[in-house]
Amino acid sequence: MPHDEVSPFQRTRAKQLRREMTRAETLLWRYPKADRLAGLAFRRQTPMGRYIADFVAHSCKLIIELDGDSHNFEEQVRHDEQRDEWFASRGYRVLRFTNDDVMKNLEGVVLSILEAAEQAAPLSLTLPRKGGGNPSASASLTSDADTPEEP
Repeated sequence: MPHDEVSPFQRTRAKQLRREMTRAETLLWRYPKADRLAGLAFRRQTPMGRYIADFVAHSCKLIIELDGDSHNFEEQVRHDEQRDEWFASRGYRVLRFTNDDVMKNLEGVVLSILEAAEQAAPLSLTLPRKGGGNPSASASLTSDADTPEEP
């Protein structure tokens, strides 16, 4: 799927938001920044189309939004619903928390995000390393096969 165009204004605004993170965003960012959330790579204040996602993990299409007091007004709630629908139309799941949730229950917020990230994380198959396997096990198999049987 092609990327949506991001305006130069959106890019500049995202950079500004990264420099001026709220206290709640700063506290929460410690976890995805250090890959502590299911080992996923999150990005912060990421422009996507005409919106800027607070935190996003593109690999599993998970967005985390932190809402301040302004999100309690009916007009802002409608705007948030439109944002969420736009993200959902591109396959993203949006988790919303209030700044107050993060400040009072950071551990609970992190656990909720971790659970959602683990559910959304793509399955990865681990491949054997080059020449893989247990060297001593393969040596014993080889030595058994090379030993002639006794009559």
